[in-house]
Amino acid sequence: MPDIKIFNPAELSKPRSPYMQVARVKTSEFAFIAGQVSVDASGRLIGAGDFDAQCAQVFANIHAALCSVGAEWRNVVEFTSYLVRSQDVPAFVAYRHREFPTMFSGGGFPPNTLLVIERLAHESYLLEIQTVAAL
Repeated sequence: MPDIKIFNPAELSKPRSPYMQVARVKTSEFAFIAGQVSVDASGRLIGAGDFDAQCAQVFANIHAALCSVGAEWRNVVEFTSYLVRSQDVPAFVAYRHREFPTMFSGGGFPPNTLLVIERLAHESYLLEIQTVAAL
């Protein structure tokens, strides 16, 4: 098991969303998970136009990818999140506030960079999240 310490240094502001500023990791192996979008295993879009439904599918896909390398949420050391509509930022923050305490017990929420961009690979995708995990 990797040695992962996720924290907010006193010299930096406390994030308003569920994430910490720093993840310090001692490990011998990492898993880099491509950005996940709201499609199921067959490639079918889940939650057309429904941001919360797309969040749920994206995080389900990330969890499946983690499990495929013998990892769990506790192994995640970084997220990069892409949203295509700035008005979805509050819903994204609310989703994380609601779900992360269960996913990341103990409150060590991984660092997250959030970007609002013009578009993803398909116009139906409302968000995409890339993940780094320590194994």
